[in-house]
Amino acid sequence: MLGPQRKDVLVIASVRAVDPAAKLDAIVDVVVEGGTITRIGAGAATEEILASERTRVLRGEGLLLVPAFVDLHAHLREPGQEYKEDIASGLAAAAAGGFAHVCAMPNTRPVNDTRSITEAMIAKARSIEGPALHPIGAITLGQKGAELVEMADLKDAGAVAVSDDGRCVTSSAVMRRALEYAANFDLPVIQHAEDHALTEGSLMHEGAISTRLGLRGWPRVAEDIIVARDVLLAEVTGAKYHVAHVSSRGAVRILREAKARGIRVTAEVTPHHLTLTDASVIGYDTACKVNPPLREPEDVAALCEALADGTIDCVATDHAPHSSLEKDCEFAEASPGMIGLELVVPLLLARVREGALPLARLIDALTAAPARIVGLAAPTLREGALAELCLVNPDKRWSVDPARLRSKSKNTPFLGKSVTGSVELTMAAGRIVHDVLAQGDAR
Repeated sequence: MLGPQRKDVLVIASVRAVDPAAKLDAIVDVVVEGGTITRIGAGAATEEILASERTRVLRGEGLLLVPAFVDLHAHLREPGQEYKEDIASGLAAAAAGGFAHVCAMPNTRPVNDTRSITEAMIAKARSIEGPALHPIGAITLGQKGAELVEMADLKDAGAVAVSDDGRCVTSSAVMRRALEYAANFDLPVIQHAEDHALTEGSLMHEGAISTRLGLRGWPRVAEDIIVARDVLLAEVTGAKYHVAHVSSRGAVRILREAKARGIRVTAEVTPHHLTLTDASVIGYDTACKVNPPLREPEDVAALCEALADGTIDCVATDHAPHSSLEKDCEFAEASPGMIGLELVVPLLLARVREGALPLARLIDALTAAPARIVGLAAPTLREGALAELCLVNPDKRWSVDPARLRSKSKNTPFLGKSVTGSVELTMAAGRIVHDVLAQGDAR
């Protein structure tokens, strides 16, 4: 994404480096040479390295260095809806958010249910030389919930999981066959847990706020029923089952019990479900219309607790770009979803500062945990590792200005808000893909 670097050695000096997978939380120097981390430790940046004309030195005092992030759930809209987002703009947003790896959902047009679409997405991403793109294929042809895709072809082409994304696989028979088939290839099956018969016509969470606003509600039980059924199917089949964007305290309870019984179940939660409630919809703010919907404070507390104790494995953005055509309209007509790749750091560092989430657990939930779920090599801060890292200024305040966002779409309720925590530099596959420090970015 950025032009060639004039210096091929990068030193980040006296920085707090945190990587739970490497059991690292210390003030160190980190030396990157030729895209590889060659030295980590106090005094690792020797006078000889610092004095070299090949070396770029960044002072790390007050900054935080962590492995670059992995997103299990993003919508990049290409092919078919490039006016909302395309692979280039989506990966630019990912780099600005600290991500080195992005898993792209299959609800493209046409749906990513074939080898050719998967291969085309990967080829486009490689030509950009930014964060790596890992397509997720559909479970059923056209996401219609009936005929299974050729999962062997999809995996061979580079798909890391299968999901029908915003369409729940509601047929128990189809879901069982999907789990059995996917288990042959060790592919996780990612489910959008929603009993559509219970949510038809719904616009937000079912509760006091929906009654006050006169909007039809989306009950928690519509999520809980599917998670409970699928847990039983995962137990029978022994397959890898992953719950997308968990939002209800009931689903958390079911997941906790399933894990206690040793079932191969994992789950993710989004930043917006950890930070916003259904009260955010007051005023009919379409930026807060998401699927599953924002729920009540008790759900937010349960989600934070579950992420902290590992019941929910990881954070995923559910980055869902929409243009003004889909959002600047009546609430009932607005498309659900909000962008999220560029706001993960400030939103979730706020939860850390509040004491709701330990920093080490947050880093794990953005790095090693999601990588493990889909079988990727996790970014790490170790000598000899490929440089995939993220340099954060945790105290830097900035305004969420639409002109500064790299995403094509601006659908977030945080526009114009002041947030704290900025990604200053991101490296992916040994290359610098985002660099506020070199660009003189005001953020």
